[in-house]
Amino acid sequence: MIETSPLPVDVVLPCLDEAEALPWVLDRIPPGWRAIVVDNGSTDGTPDVARSLGASVVHEPRRGFGAACHAGLSAATADVVCFCDCDGSLDPGLLPQVAGPVLDGSADLVLGRRRPTALGAWPAHARLANLELARLIRRRTGLRLRDLGPMRAARREALLALSLSDRRSGYPLQMVVRAAEAGWRVHETDVPYRPRTGRSKVTGTWRGTWQAVRDMRAVLAEPPAAHPAAAVAGAAR
Repeated sequence: MIETSPLPVDVVLPCLDEAEALPWVLDRIPPGWRAIVVDNGSTDGTPDVARSLGASVVHEPRRGFGAACHAGLSAATADVVCFCDCDGSLDPGLLPQVAGPVLDGSADLVLGRRRPTALGAWPAHARLANLELARLIRRRTGLRLRDLGPMRAARREALLALSLSDRRSGYPLQMVVRAAEAGWRVHETDVPYRPRTGRSKVTGTWRGTWQAVRDMRAVLAEPPAAHPAAAVAGAAR
């Protein structure tokens, strides 16, 4: 049985040609939580499928994972916002355990650490890139993370106060780096990682993976800065 929360939660689902996976993903959204599907230029009818299944749809014509995620964050109105890939690799039914520490005030940002459930769920080159990023994050921020998990939760106002500027593959990393600089309590929790539906637009190829790594290295090269999100996150504790 899927747990529900007494507080409103919006779930941002960045999408590019995910019509095949959408029915399963949207069926797994926790009851009472709002699904915000951000269409990033799909040609397979993704927006129509999402609307037919009751999701809110946002169009973001500017291509890029960060552009889609930030459009969803900007459209959100709930106190807490979750992010989740929309390719069927992650089960939205597990979002309550990811959002739980944010909802109860024991964490400011929670990342779902991916644990593969089958061979091929997480290609070797993508795992190697993830290990390297975890090392660089630890060196830059001191956070001992094991995964830059795309399933995550935080408070909307605090996220907006981070003033995230990356609109490509560096967006998830920039969120973590700026959260650490703002003194946020960043936690990880294990989540199963299934073989995705269709081919990944990022980690499905070596080229896509290393383009993402290049985007993330640019984020890590940014100078540290103080962020008003420290005060926003602290006020919610």
